[in-house]
Amino acid sequence: MIAQESSPSPAVAAVVVLAAGQGTRMRSATPKVLHTLGGRSLLGHVLAAAEPLSAGTTVVVVGSGRDQVEAHLADVAPGALAVVQEQQLGSGHAAEVALAAVPDLEGSVLVVNGDSPLLTSRTLAGLVAAHDAAGSVFTVLTAEVDDPTGLGRIVRDERGAPRAIVEERDATDEQRAIREVNAGVYVANAATLRRVLAGLGTSNAQGEQYL
Repeated sequence: MIAQESSPSPAVAAVVVLAAGQGTRMRSATPKVLHTLGGRSLLGHVLAAAEPLSAGTTVVVVGSGRDQVEAHLADVAPGALAVVQEQQLGSGHAAEVALAAVPDLEGSVLVVNGDSPLLTSRTLAGLVAAHDAAGSVFTVLTAEVDDPTGLGRIVRDERGAPRAIVEERDATDEQRAIREVNAGVYVANAATLRRVLAGLGTSNAQGEQYL
């Protein structure tokens, strides 16, 4: 892998990459995270971006096309731990499967989707640094986009504090007009994350456990 920035980055205890999705919208027999962009797989881009964070553990959750993804992982990140999500029950469930594989983990955990090839080390390091500086227990990366169609909206209260991430299929017309969206990258204290994941429900249009 190549280094993207030479400046030191804040460290995290673990990086969890969610790479189990089927990618049905891509209409391809190739697992979603193994599609290539600029000569590197989508998964490879994400792992390269997270590498400067010097995580003690990197866990990659695999599912759809697991044999192919695991083989690729052995080539690009042989030190990473592949964990199987037998049923794709949502991002929250995937993160729970990952943490179950490292039960003694303590400290900050970065969770990132495995199909985010445009993420940079600078963005991830900035998110972790902001999380640490604020003394937060859970931080989510968001973005304001011109067309938020299909993305989870960030719902804030009257003071501007984030209160919910609402997926498009569950959103009201008012919520669909929100342009701030979930970028699918999170930093959380491991103990807090375990507690939150254990309480996730499936009362949404997809019937999944959303992170």
